Amino acid sequence: MFQTFKTYFSLIKFSHTVFALPFALIGFSLAIHTGEAQFNFKKFILVVLCMVFARSAAMAFNRYVDRKFDQKNPRTAFREIPAGIISPPSALLLVICCCLMFIICTYFINALCFYLSPVALFVVLGYSYTKRFTPLCHLILGLGLSLAPIGAYIALTERFATLPILFSVLVFLWVSGFDIIYALQDEDFDRSQNLKSIPVFFGKKNALRLSEVFHTIAGIIVVYIYFFANFSWLYFTGGLAFITLLIYQHTLVKPNDLSKINVAFGTTNGIASVVFCVFVCSDIFLF
Repeated sequence: MFQTFKTYFSLIKFSHTVFALPFALIGFSLAIHTGEAQFNFKKFILVVLCMVFARSAAMAFNRYVDRKFDQKNPRTAFREIPAGIISPPSALLLVICCCLMFIICTYFINALCFYLSPVALFVVLGYSYTKRFTPLCHLILGLGLSLAPIGAYIALTERFATLPILFSVLVFLWVSGFDIIYALQDEDFDRSQNLKSIPVFFGKKNALRLSEVFHTIAGIIVVYIYFFANFSWLYFTGGLAFITLLIYQHTLVKPNDLSKINVAFGTTNGIASVVFCVFVCSDIFLF
């Protein structure tokens, strides 16, 4: 039983939940701080479950629809579906179950979240097909994860607001930028399969430059939020750490040297998200 759970957690890369979940916690905290809502433990758990189910559905669906490409790609041939560890029908069943659980959780949050749940699923599931027809696939992934802060805010307030939207824009730019970096390692394979990506469209060097542009604008958004919301030194410290880690990941990856791409993509961004969340939430509740 434990091995089965471990296998499915590996399929959906459960550890990568750390990218968006901290920003959902920021959105949830903002709703409380503004006085629009009070802390609700039930909704807190439901928001966390929504994040887990939506992301799990998206990743399992990606593995399902890309299984033939994964089988051909030496870098991904060991994954659970092409390796025969998990069958395609089992992966699809996991997707359906996660989608249903996501919708059910939104129903118990509030009406607006429930009505918007199909839109959220359309974005996060639709991403898996975008590489077949547009190099802007990285931006669709960024859009999917950017729903975390505004979605958590709506869960408590049932309305949109400027500050959580700014955090969503930040997530959009940040995720789009680091997904371009991650896609560098598959440039040759994607081109051979007529798959679209920014590295395929622009080449490694220009793709890295574009990723730097996204992350530069993300850094500017971090600074703008500091002044817009009149945050304290805690946010400033967390924001500085976040920006520093954005810069650091770009020192790790070169067009002719992708050996540290997993550190840049996974470790650095995971740390950046958690550290930023801790400082921002501390600022929200202490000042």
